Amino acid sequence: MSQQPETPCAAAQERPQGQDFLRARIAQDNESGRFGGRVHTRFPPEPNGYLHIGHAKSICINFGLARDFGGKCNLRFDDTNPVKEDVEYVDSIQQDVRWLGFEWEGEPHYASDYFDRLYAYAEKLIMDGKAYVDELSAEEIREYRGTLTRPGTPSPWRERPASESLDLFRRMKAGEFPDGKLVLRAKIDMASPNVIMRDPTLYRIRHADHHRTGDKWCIYPMYDFTHCISDSIEGITHSICTLEFDNNRELYDWMLDALDIYHPQQIEFARLNLTHTLLSKRKLIQLVREGHVRGWDDPRMPTISGLRRRGCTPEAIRDFCSRIGVARTADSTVDYSLLEFCVREHLNAVTPRCMAVLDPIRVVIEDYPEDKVEVFDLPLHPEDASHGSRPVPFCRELWIERDDFRENPPKKYYRLAPGAEVRLRYAYYITCREVIKDEAGNVVELRCSHDPASRGGSSPDGRRVKGTIHWVSARHARPTEVRLYDHLFLQDVPGVTGNPDDEGRPFTDFINPDSLKIVTAMAEPYLADLPAGGRVQFERLGYFCSDPDGTPEKPVFNRTVTLKDSWAKLERKL
Repeated sequence: MSQQPETPCAAAQERPQGQDFLRARIAQDNESGRFGGRVHTRFPPEPNGYLHIGHAKSICINFGLARDFGGKCNLRFDDTNPVKEDVEYVDSIQQDVRWLGFEWEGEPHYASDYFDRLYAYAEKLIMDGKAYVDELSAEEIREYRGTLTRPGTPSPWRERPASESLDLFRRMKAGEFPDGKLVLRAKIDMASPNVIMRDPTLYRIRHADHHRTGDKWCIYPMYDFTHCISDSIEGITHSICTLEFDNNRELYDWMLDALDIYHPQQIEFARLNLTHTLLSKRKLIQLVREGHVRGWDDPRMPTISGLRRRGCTPEAIRDFCSRIGVARTADSTVDYSLLEFCVREHLNAVTPRCMAVLDPIRVVIEDYPEDKVEVFDLPLHPEDASHGSRPVPFCRELWIERDDFRENPPKKYYRLAPGAEVRLRYAYYITCREVIKDEAGNVVELRCSHDPASRGGSSPDGRRVKGTIHWVSARHARPTEVRLYDHLFLQDVPGVTGNPDDEGRPFTDFINPDSLKIVTAMAEPYLADLPAGGRVQFERLGYFCSDPDGTPEKPVFNRTVTLKDSWAKLERKL
């Protein structure tokens, strides 16, 4: 089955960006001639995990700003911690950015490419009396740093001569000391109201191989030291960060001024929080490592790879990021239903339709010949003929949804019931004549008759039938594994239940035990040929995506998002 091509971000379908505060600030800089009218942004992930929907917002902002102002955007990996980083994450990040529809300027950049220059800058700070080698342990440094209400205490080694610090730093580089023995700290202000400015650590000893530099280094720069200098080296004009880096801006400004090097402008925006999920990389790693999910690309995960496997489209995610906008004052919490709305809107426009039955009950059309098989040529999209059509077989025995039959139907129930007539979509009118039950009283089969004159789903006598249900030929159906996903967490804010007894419990205690339900569905034969990643609407049921676990003999589909179900809402009120 052919799929609608995924258009790049600059396509006509893209929602226009308003003049948010970021664009207003950049436009102001351009008008003033700052940075010579250049706009050069960057997306700088740490390669210690997979990207999630919060990163998608940052990707859309940084690449979108570069696109809108005719500038450039770098992809840079801030790879300063060899213990937590992996090539797997590097590869996945590049795949995710490209899948979202963006391309970076030139080759990917790596902070590790600048290790030699960063080391030279560190030596310069030492020689200028702005950094020193400290012998306090990590625990002691935390204690000496003080609190928000109590100023810090200077380290006993804070006034160590520059020559001595330089000698120790070079010996650290040469590998003479074990992990944790010494660190290099900036000498700033131990009484600063901004705790980050109280002599932050710039380098630590870590005897570990790096995924790019191997065993060349046994000391590694800290993120805060590396990040702002990397921006400077790359000539970034606007360093767009989330609000959590607001306090770090003072440190970055101090660092660049102390080194007297090119100075980008940092601007912060509110990060994304999404209901029913977590966007903490540490907690996502825990979910994966402890086996609460099947991996980083589990369709219940908020990772971009998980959303892709679930069947979300890059267009829908970009639309979601556009709709939530860019705020400055506070982190935003967005209801998950908005993401589902964006996904549903895009899939409705571009996704082919087929039929599958998730909870099958057998229907036997008694007055239809046993050996007869009809093949209906049905459209793949009722409003877009460019999708083409597919052949759908029809015979005497069918599968329909169990929910499409009620032995004792309530008022305004227009589906199948004893003596009731319904339309089989695209096929015939049928009337239920008999209900067959097993020994336990469960309905196992419906005996029906059909109106031969209603072939195609309409009757020449003008008779109207209110109910239309979908179906699959029992003789030709393909057993199909369907994975029905729900929220991984039941609470809007995972772990926050309002019950005092729940305070302090690990967040994994609040995982939804019904976040995944697996059923064996009956699907029309055409679905068996859908390639992995192919998206389709199961008529009347929702949007689904073919999973890589499937085979032509046993397809596997993930539910992406449900359809709007007005009957389900009505039934809940009854």
